[in-house]
Amino acid sequence: MPPPLIELKRVTKSFGVGDVQFQALKGIDMAVTQGDFVAIMGASGSGKSTTMNILGCLDVPTGGHYLFKGHDVGALNRDQRALLRRRYLGFVFQGYNLLARTSALENVELPLIYRGDGRDQRRELSLAALGKVGLTEWAGHTPAELSGGQQQRVAIARALVTSPELLLADEPTGNLDSERSVEIMRLLTDLNRISGITVVMVTHEPDMAAYARRIIHFKDGLVERIQQNSPGPAVGAAA
Repeated sequence: MPPPLIELKRVTKSFGVGDVQFQALKGIDMAVTQGDFVAIMGASGSGKSTTMNILGCLDVPTGGHYLFKGHDVGALNRDQRALLRRRYLGFVFQGYNLLARTSALENVELPLIYRGDGRDQRRELSLAALGKVGLTEWAGHTPAELSGGQQQRVAIARALVTSPELLLADEPTGNLDSERSVEIMRLLTDLNRISGITVVMVTHEPDMAAYARRIIHFKDGLVERIQQNSPGPAVGAAA
């Protein structure tokens, strides 16, 4: 068994102080190996989003340890956590968060601008990322000229353009109809199985979670159980 890419050890997270303190996480233990595809499920308030924020280095635990490739993220300062996000993590959200007046290509280029890549390199990498999600021919179109499924694919290309080792997807099909949801899940599954990208996804939809290799069920700030999935639905190129 390879060492975990990410590991949470007795992680707790509290908000507020005194009588108004709320403990969102009460001692989470979980590990994800390189190349895994994990879905996190649970009712509202179970700790799913808090856990994703910690995994994405957008927040830090109150107690316990978050290890990324064996390194304690809690020992990093804010700038070091930001560097970890830029180099190793990709994010896909329920809302596509695309800039309305810029093309698909320009939206995908944004992380590379922040990274300081030159114009030619940005264009080459962004076109390659759009190719991975089947949108090369739509590179010049603005979000208003794309369907919801296409906009989410642009968002996925933007997450992929920096070649992250871990893709964090928070309700990636939440704004899509059933057909477009299947399209996005097939794409994520292809990226995991063919490209070897590790995926951790929050979802409240059992049929979407069925695409993952494992489902981690949260309840009241704790891991309730871990479900091992059989191979998910048939994988194919996104329509």
